[in-house]
Amino acid sequence: MRYECDSKRTWQILRKITGKTKIKSCALKNGIKINGDISYNPREIAIELNNFFVTIGPNLARNIPNIKKTIDISSIALANLDFLELSFEEFETAFSALKPNKASGFNDIHGNIFTNSNFSVTNSTSKRQKISSDFYTTSSNSTSLDRSAKYSFNLETPHLSLDHDGKKITKKSCASGICSLQTPFQESSSNGSKHTPKTPASRTPLGNIAQTSNVVAIVEGRGMAKGEIGMACIDLKGAELIISQFSDGPTYVKILCKLQIIQPVEIIMPNTSYENGKMTQLFQVISEQFPYVTLTTVQRKYFNESKGLQYIRQLCVPEFNTVEMDVQSKYYCLATAAALLKYVEFIQNVVFAPASLKITYKGGEKTALIDMTAARHLELVHNLRNPKSKQSLYGVLNYTKTAGGARLLRSNILQPPCDLQTIQTRFDCVEELVEKEELFLNLQAIISKFLDVDHLISSTVQIPKKEGIKVFERKIAEIIFLKHTIELVQILQNALADGQNSLFKAYYQSLDDSRFANLLEQIKTVIHEESRYQKGALNMRTQKLFAVKPNVNGLLDVARRTHCEVVDDITEMIHQEATSTGLMLTPNYNNTRGFHITLNTYGNNNLVDALPSHFIKVVRAKSVISCTTEDLIKLNTRLDESLEEIYFLSNMVVGELMKNIRDQIGCLYKLAECISTLDLLVSLAHACTLSNYIRPEFTDTLALKQSRHPVLDRMSSLPIIPNDVYASDVSNFILITGPNMSGKSTYLRQIALLQIMAQCGSFVPAEYASFRLTNQIFVRIGSDDDIETNCSTFKLE
Repeated sequence: MRYECDSKRTWQILRKITGKTKIKSCALKNGIKINGDISYNPREIAIELNNFFVTIGPNLARNIPNIKKTIDISSIALANLDFLELSFEEFETAFSALKPNKASGFNDIHGNIFTNSNFSVTNSTSKRQKISSDFYTTSSNSTSLDRSAKYSFNLETPHLSLDHDGKKITKKSCASGICSLQTPFQESSSNGSKHTPKTPASRTPLGNIAQTSNVVAIVEGRGMAKGEIGMACIDLKGAELIISQFSDGPTYVKILCKLQIIQPVEIIMPNTSYENGKMTQLFQVISEQFPYVTLTTVQRKYFNESKGLQYIRQLCVPEFNTVEMDVQSKYYCLATAAALLKYVEFIQNVVFAPASLKITYKGGEKTALIDMTAARHLELVHNLRNPKSKQSLYGVLNYTKTAGGARLLRSNILQPPCDLQTIQTRFDCVEELVEKEELFLNLQAIISKFLDVDHLISSTVQIPKKEGIKVFERKIAEIIFLKHTIELVQILQNALADGQNSLFKAYYQSLDDSRFANLLEQIKTVIHEESRYQKGALNMRTQKLFAVKPNVNGLLDVARRTHCEVVDDITEMIHQEATSTGLMLTPNYNNTRGFHITLNTYGNNNLVDALPSHFIKVVRAKSVISCTTEDLIKLNTRLDESLEEIYFLSNMVVGELMKNIRDQIGCLYKLAECISTLDLLVSLAHACTLSNYIRPEFTDTLALKQSRHPVLDRMSSLPIIPNDVYASDVSNFILITGPNMSGKSTYLRQIALLQIMAQCGSFVPAEYASFRLTNQIFVRIGSDDDIETNCSTFKLE
């Protein structure tokens, strides 16, 4: 709504609040204009300013001069003591002068799609702008729910923006695209103290080893079907939709285990999970166990199983279309697939090309269950005392070279397979790699050259609804990466020719696919043969500029010549500056500054004073001085303009090429699986070569001779004392005694860690090892001691 008020009176109150114009920078969105366009009512302003003041503290004060009758609150906040002296009632009374005007609202702008919009603030340590309409509803799971307020603002479409290397996800705004949904949309965030969507770089309780950008949808049955869980997951950096349906208990152990492996950045649930301040048990458990993850509620009607089955038939790659038979009667996983794909389409502002998505069903029957507490206390993924340390089971086994291999290793450690045939096949592969050094070194060298194929597939199959220069540039880079990847396929196949294991032979046959040759041939029709992936910003930019062959587009050739002329002008100008100043000036380039001048000081700290006066933006970093000039900035501007024209014209060619190759994208999914699995096996073999590991066996008895804790065995500089373990149906109880620091807790953890290693397919540190195949691993052990009371971890437990 909009309000009018007495600007003089309001100004007096603001002066009283801010106290002598000493005020702080404010995070308030969409300003309040006193003469005319005010977006907040008095109580909402009071709540917002109070929340902001309590959070921000007294240390960011600054002066804003010449505040006159019209005041934009978006740039100011509150000062310190004066606001503390002003009570909530006084503040609300003071703003009672605000009188509502009739406002057209959003219905006049967007028809019936949007009824209102809101800006939800639960705890202003992190303010998150939210959309409100009837697709998904705002709910904040925090102790300060009663203080959240709704504010009107200009409605825009938020979408997750993934940077090129996939290291960050941020929420951006896009003014277009929201009306194309044809369904109103609302969003929620749970865990009031965290309102921004988590990025892969944000630390979760299980660390961030293999960075992901997974979005998950979850739904639970009602009535007699309570406890039946449907789940769908998609990685915004990948192009695989994983759907599951299973029965879970009242503590929801299975769903929590799956979530700890997936590491989602956002979880979507039906709005019936959190209505009128009441949470379902599943919603509450997830919000408590994953406080770092954003929870979003979506209207229940979008969890539509028939729509989900339609999506699967439309989007699934032909190689994986048998999944339709697996899920036809599994209504809950189909419902989550429908809601998730619709949500990703809206939030990411992209659509998936038909027959381009890998869709798999995973019921979890052939994997062992390890709960979150056990994974944490066993230090499977990260060390409890130092999360950045490699002193964890993952750190011991991780010698992967690709992102896909790292993700697969982490997944196997947290959820090891319990299928004996799979485990024995891995043992055979690891043993062959250890024995055949040439095969091991060849595979390791080739795998390290591959980029993240999953991310590459994702970029190929996702069609942006709105394109710009950044999208054009990214598409050109992706086609170069695709060419680089396909050119390595034949080399990888040749290396696998020496493998005798059935898995190596299967992958050899999988790579003998004519579609790889067809893809490479199509790419080479328009992409230059010399174009390839290179490290360095300038090198990669050059590759993108000249990726398309000459004479394919006449205007593109002209734009390239113009660009080269500008680069020559820059080089000549810097050479002239070096001649006139007598300094050894060299041109340099980075993405942030473009072309600039660098000077190596060689330990001479007085060179900064010797620079001419027209050298600006002088920055000194260690032994290098960086600077620029006005003329160089102008040339950089011309360079950027020519660059944008080249990207635009190149995209016309590359875009058509990507349309033509999408129907053959299925072979890349097989390639991604092949690379990830081989990377995992090579990593396990590498770990074996560094220590005295042996191949375990699986029987009905747990028997370990001279076994060692895998982390201590790798990290300790001193010899560690090995231990024997024996347990069977007849002798199934072990009593452990000993003084403090004697290793009782370490002994217990060692048994569980070796069991997990063996089921992952890894050799183990022992003279002999026999394990029972298990589908659940339970741990009841602490991880802290108490020096004050002289209590060890074992005694406290």
